[in-house]
Amino acid sequence: MGVTAKDFFEHMDAFMDYRQVVYEVSDQTIKSNMVDLRLFKGFIKRNKHETITGPAVIDFQYYLKKERRNSGRSINRKIFTLRSYAHFIRQQEVAHSENLPFDDVLKVRQGYRNRPDALTPGQLKSLFNAIDRTTCLGLRDYAIYALMYMTGLRVGEVFSLDMDSIDLEKKELRVIGKGKKIRTLHINDELSKVISEYLAVRHFFYDSKKTDALFVSKKGNRLAIRTMEDNFKKLVHKTGLKVRFNITCHTLRHTFASHLNDKGVDMLVIQSLMGHLSSRSTEPYIHPAQEKIREAMEKLPGVIFMNKMIKEGRFFLRFQTNTRKRE
Repeated sequence: MGVTAKDFFEHMDAFMDYRQVVYEVSDQTIKSNMVDLRLFKGFIKRNKHETITGPAVIDFQYYLKKERRNSGRSINRKIFTLRSYAHFIRQQEVAHSENLPFDDVLKVRQGYRNRPDALTPGQLKSLFNAIDRTTCLGLRDYAIYALMYMTGLRVGEVFSLDMDSIDLEKKELRVIGKGKKIRTLHINDELSKVISEYLAVRHFFYDSKKTDALFVSKKGNRLAIRTMEDNFKKLVHKTGLKVRFNITCHTLRHTFASHLNDKGVDMLVIQSLMGHLSSRSTEPYIHPAQEKIREAMEKLPGVIFMNKMIKEGRFFLRFQTNTRKRE
């Protein structure tokens, strides 16, 4: 016998409080966990499952894959949330919680992990050139997106920055990443100048002296993540970039890592800069640069032989042409 749906879902708020207080997970993680649980709750209710059983969970996986078209990675993450919640329920000694099936559910194959989408230097230049730096808002937004590209910050990490997070004299930036992990990043001369230009006008923002936030909104509050994302979306539309993928704030982070890789930066350095706890998170960014691929191809024995023959004039390329006259 499984846990009734009513008993299963009534501990959601307690679970979130436990995760936030004891495990000190980020607000963004709490939000994602709640979205996953509510999605599962809605599914169970619509399909009139009275208890949380193995078949119900398998049906949920089918729903995520076929109807919502979730990737394997996304499905596994949702099941992981449910598994963590099930462990919490067992500790609460909910009746029949030992029969919850989440530990036995198979992981969905994620398939080949494609290289994250990134912008070219030319596309990146077009984006930043489209920002009007003659206004206070323009200087603020330029500094925000420059931070995301030049240090690889997540939008949530930019949101959390305070005035004392940055030391322009030492050219250091203190960032609180996932899991409350702190990392210190170097600020180069160009980024230091960009941030200094914004700080010179920060006091013009309404009630800016009443907040410790580095980036301030028009109303004097800490600039919201949603506002950063919406403003970036407008910027992309203004620029008119034509790419095969959706450009978001997170694309700047992907671009940061990909450009470092193209420059031959060591994988462990990229992992440290991005705040990845595992090298597995960094691996998708690691790929051979096109120049190195060309160099490798030129070293093939057959290519060397053919190039030598062409250079010595012993090999000619001829193309067949139609010499017949049309009547």
